[in-house]
Amino acid sequence: MSTAAAPARSRAGAIDGLRGLAALSTVVFHVWQQYVRHDAQGSHPPIDNPLVGAVLSLEVIDLFFVLSAYLLTLPYARAALDGGSVRPARLFLFRRAIRILPLYFVAVLVVWASRNPTLPGNWRDLVEHLTFTHVFDQQRIFYTIGPTWSLSLEVLFYLVLVALGPLAVRACRPLRRRGSRVAVCAAGCALLFVVPVVWLAVARYGLGVPYTDWVAYFGPQARFGGFAAGMGLAVATAALGDRGRLGPRGALPLAALSLAGLLALAMPSGPESFAATFYHPIASALWTVLVFSTVHLRRPHAVQRLLTARQLTAVGLISYSLFVWHEPVMRQLYQAGVLPAGPSGFPVALLIVYLVALPVATVSYWLLEYPAGLLGRLRDRRGRRREFYPEPAAR
Repeated sequence: MSTAAAPARSRAGAIDGLRGLAALSTVVFHVWQQYVRHDAQGSHPPIDNPLVGAVLSLEVIDLFFVLSAYLLTLPYARAALDGGSVRPARLFLFRRAIRILPLYFVAVLVVWASRNPTLPGNWRDLVEHLTFTHVFDQQRIFYTIGPTWSLSLEVLFYLVLVALGPLAVRACRPLRRRGSRVAVCAAGCALLFVVPVVWLAVARYGLGVPYTDWVAYFGPQARFGGFAAGMGLAVATAALGDRGRLGPRGALPLAALSLAGLLALAMPSGPESFAATFYHPIASALWTVLVFSTVHLRRPHAVQRLLTARQLTAVGLISYSLFVWHEPVMRQLYQAGVLPAGPSGFPVALLIVYLVALPVATVSYWLLEYPAGLLGRLRDRRGRRREFYPEPAAR
């Protein structure tokens, strides 16, 4: 392996490790939610320690958004800043479809059918999930598979990127100075980041929208900041190139500060406090700093070596399946009485969910995700249908 390929492979492994950690943390978060008790005095977590609670209840959905936007925006950012072409829109959308849809559709149909044994069932819930519009439904946003509200935003991001990416490339083409091209792309990302912040401020302090209005605070107008942050990171790394790469003395303190900020942000506070209202834009910025300190390096450091450990990257490989299946698995185990009752049962419940959900995710990856990924070979690099059996040339 060449010296140039080694850092790239290390960065890819670190991103897989981050995905794995994020998926594992998501399981912890939802099992934690299952064991939080609510009464007239408020909510009571299963472990009455603020710092431990902040670690276990850390919400990492913004990290998924940042990683997705960073990886998918990077080719557009490089083309806009340094010239070159990007994949046709039809190829981009085809590849994202075979990545997201097969597992998602199977999971939604299986879970919906198990909870609606007689037809017509809650057909509106099924239609909304299959069309990714449940994020706009106050009542059904968390039905069927609760965490998949975020996939509605993911799909919307694909459509935004495939529209704005080529537009940014064309807008930068007439600009002679590279600094001007960087400024245009950075300004666009900043605008996309600021819009949700403004909406949150208006909704909370101007309109007095309650925090239980899920559409107002979970919709794209409120949560797109995570994608914008990842897009900004792509522009920054493309603009820097090999310059400004961090050594361990710079990367490790930066990673530690971002993690400390995330834990401070996750400390218990009122649901309508400033920290809770602007949690996701702030968390997105902190996750972006953490990812930057992990991927833009001169040489690997201790955190990157941890992230590239085989066990963690293996979880990263199945992270999408784990993200989709863990909540239905948890709910089925809970309803069957397999999970212990009461707050003291949280640690055992978490272990049981891991022991069941990880094998389910592994089987799901090899039966659904991996075969679907092979469909990418049906299209060539221009997005045209690949001809596997060409007609012999006429003599």
